Amino acid sequence: MYKNKHIYIYIHLLSVIVAVICFSACGSHRKLQTDDNRQQTTISPQKPETKPNKHITWKDNEYKGKPWVQNISRPYNITNGLQNRHITVWASHGRFYDQKKNRWRWQRPYLFGTTEDLFTQTIVVPYLIPMLERAGANVFTPRERDWQKNEVIVDNDDKNAKAYYKERNNGKGWKDAGVKGFAMHSGTYRDHDNPFEAGTARMAKTVKNNGSEISYMPMIPENGEYAVYVSYPTLENSVDDAHYIVYHKGEATDFIVNQTIGGGTWVYLGTFEFDKGCNIYNSVVLSNVSGKKGVVTADAVRFGGGMGNIERGGKTSGMARSFEGARYYAQWAGAPYKIYSTKNSEDDYGDDINVRSLMLNWLAGGSCYVPQKEGKGVPIELSLAVHSDAGYAADYTSIIGSLSICTTAHNDGLLNSGLSRQSSKRFANMLLTNANKDISYNYGKWSARDVYDRNYSETRLPEVPSAIMETLSHQSFPDMALAHDPNFRFTLARSMYKTILEFINDNHNKSYTVAPLAPHSFRAEFTGEEEITLSWEPENDRLEPSAKPTGYVVYTAIGNNGFDNGVRINSTSCKKKVVQGIPHRFKVTAINKGGESFPSETLSAVYNKKATRSILVINGFHRLSAPAIRNTETEQGFDFDADPGVSYGKTAGWSGKQICFDKTKIGIEGPGGLGYSGNEWEGMYIAGNDFNNTASHVNAIMAAGNYNVASCSAEAVETGKVDIMKYHCVDLLLGLEKYDVNALKYYKTFKPAMQRILSDYAASGGSLLVSGSYIGSDMASTSEAAFLRDVLKLQFGGKLSTTNANIKGMNTSMAIYRSLNEKHYAATTPEVLQPTEQAFSALTYDDGTSASVAYQGNDYRSFTMGFPFECITDEQKQAAIMKGILNFLIK
Repeated sequence: MYKNKHIYIYIHLLSVIVAVICFSACGSHRKLQTDDNRQQTTISPQKPETKPNKHITWKDNEYKGKPWVQNISRPYNITNGLQNRHITVWASHGRFYDQKKNRWRWQRPYLFGTTEDLFTQTIVVPYLIPMLERAGANVFTPRERDWQKNEVIVDNDDKNAKAYYKERNNGKGWKDAGVKGFAMHSGTYRDHDNPFEAGTARMAKTVKNNGSEISYMPMIPENGEYAVYVSYPTLENSVDDAHYIVYHKGEATDFIVNQTIGGGTWVYLGTFEFDKGCNIYNSVVLSNVSGKKGVVTADAVRFGGGMGNIERGGKTSGMARSFEGARYYAQWAGAPYKIYSTKNSEDDYGDDINVRSLMLNWLAGGSCYVPQKEGKGVPIELSLAVHSDAGYAADYTSIIGSLSICTTAHNDGLLNSGLSRQSSKRFANMLLTNANKDISYNYGKWSARDVYDRNYSETRLPEVPSAIMETLSHQSFPDMALAHDPNFRFTLARSMYKTILEFINDNHNKSYTVAPLAPHSFRAEFTGEEEITLSWEPENDRLEPSAKPTGYVVYTAIGNNGFDNGVRINSTSCKKKVVQGIPHRFKVTAINKGGESFPSETLSAVYNKKATRSILVINGFHRLSAPAIRNTETEQGFDFDADPGVSYGKTAGWSGKQICFDKTKIGIEGPGGLGYSGNEWEGMYIAGNDFNNTASHVNAIMAAGNYNVASCSAEAVETGKVDIMKYHCVDLLLGLEKYDVNALKYYKTFKPAMQRILSDYAASGGSLLVSGSYIGSDMASTSEAAFLRDVLKLQFGGKLSTTNANIKGMNTSMAIYRSLNEKHYAATTPEVLQPTEQAFSALTYDDGTSASVAYQGNDYRSFTMGFPFECITDEQKQAAIMKGILNFLIK
C-alpha cells in the first residue's frame, strides 16, 4: 500500500492517461453501456501484470465455526479442498426493469444467439458452482441458481396449506419464536415488501434424542429437479447443528445447518429429483435433536426457483426468477431495502450492479472476514463476478480473450478486516494467468489481455478479496465460436475453480488438492445371478498432477426411486446385487482429498430370471457442441437451423436464432448488425444431452419382453473392454453424435474401431438396432458409405425436408421431438435412410420418405432409424415400437 495517498493518485491518473493514448492508437472504438459507465475500446492482446506479493494472507482471521450447510450423507471426506469455506459467485447481469423505457429488458444486446445476461449463467450455474461445491465449499449466488420454473413454499403461516405443514411434538415441542419470519402473500411484490418480515417462525428447545419434528410436504406440480431452500431465524441461543433430512423420490439426504449464522433468508441445501404430487417420500423434515443446548428454529421451506414475482412499473418480468437480476432475488430473499435499492427505486440497472456486492456484505457482516459491518455472520471470504465483456476488435478473426479487474484504491487500500486490497489484485492476476494457461493448452491460441485495477462497483464494494473475470468478448465471433462449445465452458470454469482453490488455501497457508476429472469408459454387465459388475477407467488431468483419483463413488437408482447418496469404492470396479425385474441406473464419480468429479454418463440395466436372451445397450451419444458455424468471405455466425448444437443438460443460454450474418455490418449494435439475433427462446430452459439416454432404451426393452439388459459406453466397446459377441442383440444409440470440424472434441457416429466390431458382429449372426440423427450424413467417405451399405443395408437419402414430426409404420404412428424444447433434446434434422435392394423401409415420415431401414437376412438382422429412438415423445409408443423391433430382430 502506498504511504503517500497523493503520490498514489498521481500514479493512478498517469496510468489512465497512458492507457487512453495506447487504446486510441489501436484504431476506431465504440462506447458500450457497461457497469459504472465504463468505456470499452478496440484492444490488442497484452500480457498480465506480474503477480503482487504472495504473502498477503488472512493471518489470524480463521473461521473456527461449523459450515453454514454440511451434507453429512456424503460417503467421503474432503480434507484438502474448500471444506468449511464460504464463497460468493455470480453471473453478471439479468433481466431488469428500465424506468426510462418503462419496460423489462436485458442489460446487453442480442448477439450470436444470446446476451451476456443469459450467456454467463451457462458458465456459472452448470459448471463453476458445482465444481466449487464438489470441492466442499458453501457457495452463495445473489441470482437465483435453480433452473426450475415451478416453486412450492411450505410455511407455518400459510393458512391454505396447513395439511402439508405438520408439527410432531414430543416433550419439548414447537412454539412461536417471538420474532418475525417468512410469510407469502398472494399476487406480486412491490418495493419495500419484505416476505421475511411478514410472518412468524417456530422454535423448540433442543434434546439429545427422540425429539420433536416439523415435516414440510410440498405439492410438486410435475416431476423434475428442484432446489431446496430452508429458512430460520437466528436467535441468541441458536445451535450450530440443526438436522434437516431431505426425502427425494424415496431417498434421504441428511444436512447439518449452522443456525447461529445466516438466519432470515433462503439457505440452499441442494438440488434433488422430486415426484409429482404430495407424499412423505418427497419432503423435508427438521428435528430439535442436537448435541448442543439451545434452540432449533424453523420457518418456510422452498422447493424450486420459480417465476419472478417482483412487480416493477406495474408488471413482473414474466420470466423465471433465474433470468432476473440480483436486485429482485435480494428482495425475495429478505434483504433490507437499502441493500437492493441504492438508487431510491429510480434506477434498477444501477441497483442490480450494487446489490450483488451489498448482499455479500449483508450476509458476511459480523463474521471474522467482515467484522466491522452488521450482518448475518456468514464467513464469506471471497467474491467473483463472471462477465463476458472483455472488449471489441474491428475485425473478424481476432480473439479478444480474457480480462480481469480488481480495485485496490478504496478505503486506504484496506478491506473491512484490515486485509490489504492487494490480495484482490493477486486474485485477479491468478484468474487471468490460469485461464490463459488452461485454454491455450487445451484449444490453442488464447489471449490474456490485462489486469485492470480500477474503480468498479463489483470489486470496490465487496469487503472481502474480489475480482471480475471478463471471461471473453460476447461481441467477438472468434471468442464465441469457442465459448458456445460446452467443452470450452467446462475448461474455463475449471480454471476459475482451481484459481479459487489455490488462492484461498494459500491465503490460509494450507496445501490443496485439485478434484479429479470424471471417469470414462463406463460399463455395467451381469456377471452372475442377480449380480452386476460396474467398471470404469480414471481420467488423467494432464494439467494438474494432484488431480488423481484415490477412490470413487457409485450412485444407484432403483426403479422409480432417485439416486442414493452413493457408496465409496477404492478400485475401478465393483459388484452389486440387483433386484430382479426392476430397472437400475448407475453413475460414478472420482474422488480424492480435494473433492469429487462431475459424474460419468448414466447407465441402465435390468435382470430378468426368465430371460433367455441378453441385450446390450451402447451409449454412443456423448457430443457437446456449439451450433453450426457459418464463416465465409461475406458471412459469419451461428446457423441454428443447420444445427443448434448440444448443451450439457439443459441450458438457459439461448435468446434466439442469429439473424444477421453480414460481415460488413460488424460493429453495429441491434437490428442490422453482425450477430444480431432473435428472442424466440429467451426465458426457456432448453434441454440438451443429460447423458441418461440408456434409461429410455432399457425401460422400453423391459416393457417389450423378458430380456436381460446391460449397457456400456461406446468407448468401452471400441477399446475392447466389452465384448459384444456374447449378446443376442446390440442397441447402439447415437442421438446427435456426429463429427464436426469446428467442435473442440472429436465425435463420430461410427469410429473405425466401431465399424470393424459391428461388421464382425453382423458376420457372426448378431442382431443390430441403431438409431440417431446423423447416421447417413456423418458417413460420407467412400469407405464409410460402404459400411452403411454392406452392414446396415442403407444409403443416405438426405435430410427430412418437412417440419412435421409424425412417423408412421409398424401398425402405429408417433411423434418425435423436432424443435428445441424444455423436456427433451430435439432431433431437429432427422435423416432419410434409403434401403438397399436386400432391405426395406419399416417406418416412414409424413412426406412418405423412409425413416428406417430393416434387414432380415439368413446371416443377420438389422434395424436402423434415421432419428434417435429416445426422441419419441410418448413412452408407451417407445415400448410398442421396441417390442416390434425386437420381435423382428431376435430369432
